[in-house]
Amino acid sequence: MTATLPTKILVPVLFVLSFFLESCEESHRPRERAYPRFDLPAPQYHLYDQGHPFTFEVSNQALVYNDTDRLSEPHWVNIRYPALEAEVQLTYKNINGNMKLLNEHIEDARTLINKHNIKAYGIEESKIHTAAGRDAFVFSLSGQVPTQFQFYTTDSSRNFLRGALYFRIATANDSLAPAIRYISQDMVHLLNTLKWKDDVR
Repeated sequence: MTATLPTKILVPVLFVLSFFLESCEESHRPRERAYPRFDLPAPQYHLYDQGHPFTFEVSNQALVYNDTDRLSEPHWVNIRYPALEAEVQLTYKNINGNMKLLNEHIEDARTLINKHNIKAYGIEESKIHTAAGRDAFVFSLSGQVPTQFQFYTTDSSRNFLRGALYFRIATANDSLAPAIRYISQDMVHLLNTLKWKDDVR
């Protein structure tokens, strides 16, 4: 004789079992990827002039400080965005009328950019004719690369400045896109307001 559970008991038991089975199944489902949320206020700028051969306008959301790395040179500065965990590294070179030296710095800048070709989906180059009447070359890099935006500019006689954007956060670049665009716009503003000290009247 086979024992069977009464229907009044069987239905609640099956309901409870199905609940536990569903709970177990949900616990093994991969969670959706969390993307960082960035608060991006409207840009506001102030003049940065701290004893270097250049001045420019920088975002109020950023901190500018001298690069103290052991390999750094005089007048290298970093622009840090604490809320975005990002930093733009500026490297300055005095070319003092040496065209051969200028060409070497330009070649070095392009070599550093092209090193990312392995991981970059693409590198978009643009030339900006700045408000100061000079040309600046900007590079937007797509893909999982360590630097997403770079630029260089020069007066072709004394000064050369290169910039590169880095994020200090382990997040896919696709999710960083709003912050990359935000800082890139700030860098274009920097280039448009950049003045060499020998240009200042």
